[in-house]
Amino acid sequence: MDNDAYGHVNNVVYYSYFDTAVNRWLIERQLLDVVAGETIALVAETQCRFHAPLAFPDRITVGLRVAHLGTSSVRYELGVFRNDDQLACATGHFVHVHVDRSTRRPTPIPAATRDALHTLLRLPG
Repeated sequence: MDNDAYGHVNNVVYYSYFDTAVNRWLIERQLLDVVAGETIALVAETQCRFHAPLAFPDRITVGLRVAHLGTSSVRYELGVFRNDDQLACATGHFVHVHVDRSTRRPTPIPAATRDALHTLLRLPG
């Protein structure tokens, strides 16, 4: 699954990188319990722009920041970096909507999660 027929990482894999980066950040801080949490975060929107190819065995790093923090939603912006490159080979965004696990209706982002997300909030300018 690393390289496709064109010799680079296929475009759909970048969305997996986005999902993994966001959810890993939340899970490591005990802000998301995918098995038993009362609220869950569902993906409502994603977008990716490609600037340069990745290919195995490149090492990747994903940068993460919060671009917008609403009542029940958060928009993350991400950059995928190859090896030690200073310029991202892909950039994009990922919107989570926090919902009640059973009703799937939007619910306010829990306070602890909101506080943690503020540390990633992009400053204006």
